[in-house]
Amino acid sequence: MVDMSAVEPVQLNLKSRFRFRCHKDISCFTKCCSNIDILLTPYDIIVLKKRLNMTSLEFLEKYAYIQPDDKGVFPLVYLKMKDDEAKTCHFLTSGGCTIYEDRPANCRYYAVGQGTLKKELEGKIVDEEFYFFVKEEHCKGFEEEKEWTIGEWRENQGVDRYDELNREWKRILLIKNTPGLQIDDEKQAMFYIACYDMDRFRSFIFVSRFLDVFQVDDTEREKMQEDDTVLMLFGVKFLKYVFMIEETLKAKPQD
Repeated sequence: MVDMSAVEPVQLNLKSRFRFRCHKDISCFTKCCSNIDILLTPYDIIVLKKRLNMTSLEFLEKYAYIQPDDKGVFPLVYLKMKDDEAKTCHFLTSGGCTIYEDRPANCRYYAVGQGTLKKELEGKIVDEEFYFFVKEEHCKGFEEEKEWTIGEWRENQGVDRYDELNREWKRILLIKNTPGLQIDDEKQAMFYIACYDMDRFRSFIFVSRFLDVFQVDDTEREKMQEDDTVLMLFGVKFLKYVFMIEETLKAKPQD
């Protein structure tokens, strides 16, 4: 969760320029890795559980906690900190991050933030991604001379794939702003499983009567049995259907 007091209230785009550099010799090195709420996306969890050779449930129980969004609609998952005085990240050492190559999207973006809003364009409602700076008091990176555009920073930090795979999931989160929206406990539980617990979601798809009820392409079904990322993307389609955002699934004809 971004500390809003540290957010610079200027909306940026991919061509916006800034100076920033983080390195081991900077005085604030790793200070951004403690006492912080790091939102985890579904793809973050897939990457991390694979890196740590854990099941979804093992990862979620050891390294994550649940907190509802600001509207109380969706259960969101955050990276759990150590229970020490500094509330240090479990993956932080004096030499830096031990999972750096597989770090979550929000860690990759820092000290840039990214958001999505809905706007009207040519008579249609579209989603627009925007960026902003997170300038925390301890961070000295903005005093460095290295210059980037937001687009160059995203490419350098390897966040493009994360954004591509998380984009449709983030669009689901936007429905929390729908006036009068209420989601019951059963749908909240399904959101949690389909987003974060791929092992349980796979069982739901292949062990329940799901495949007897819905049409699923043979190739997609085969890939979902082995590939968590394909399963995650199918989960997004499933949730769009559940929350009536799009008719992304078709029921099989009943005899």
